[in-house]
Amino acid sequence: MKGREGCMFTGIVEEIGTVRGIAFPGGAGADAVLTVEGPLATSDAGLGDSIAVDGVCLTVAGLAGDGSFTADVMPESLRRTTLGDLRPGSRVNLERAVRVDARLGGHVVQGHVDGVATLASREPGERWDDLVLSAPPDLLRYVAEKGSIAVSGVSLTVTHVDDATFGVSLIPTTLEATVLGALAPGDRVNLEVDVLAKYVERLLATGAAS
Repeated sequence: MKGREGCMFTGIVEEIGTVRGIAFPGGAGADAVLTVEGPLATSDAGLGDSIAVDGVCLTVAGLAGDGSFTADVMPESLRRTTLGDLRPGSRVNLERAVRVDARLGGHVVQGHVDGVATLASREPGERWDDLVLSAPPDLLRYVAEKGSIAVSGVSLTVTHVDDATFGVSLIPTTLEATVLGALAPGDRVNLEVDVLAKYVERLLATGAAS
C-alpha cells in the first residue's frame, strides 16, 4: 500500500521517539523489523503511511494502537544509515510525511539518506552549540556554505565546509526537540544532501556528454 502523503518531509522534527525493539528475521545482514514508540507520529497514521526515523523514510507496516508502529528496513537502508545501530531504548527523530497544504518550514527532504557522518567536535555557546561533522568526500561535494542539509532528519544550515568536514549550529529549540542535543563526539548521524545539488550535477553531466 502506498503512503497517503508520499515520501516527502521538511526536516522539522515533530517528536523524539523511542525504539521498542529491532529484530532481524533473516539473520544478521538481512532486513530488519523496527518498532518505534511515537504517540504524535502515530496519532493519525495508517498502514502504508510514511514516517521519517532519524531521516530515513520508512513505511508503516503495523500499528499496535498504543502509540507505536512497526516498519520494515531493507538491507540497503541498514548499510547506508545508522538504523542498524539502534537498540531498544534508543531515541530517534520522528517526522510524518508533509501534507500538500502544509508550510514548508525547512527544506525539501526525501528521506533518502545518502550516507553517514561522524560528529568530530561540538562547542557549546551561550544559547547554541556549534557542531563539526566529518563526512565522505563524495558527499561533501554537494555541501555548500549557507546551504541546506538534513542531519538525522533535521533541516540545518551549513556554517562552513572544507575537504573533510562541515559545520552546523544548533539553536535551543533544536537542542531540546531533537536527538542532536545529546550527540557526543564519535556518534554517527544520517546525512541527506540537498537533492537540488544532485539534480544540477546530473544535468550538467548529461549536457557535457551530449
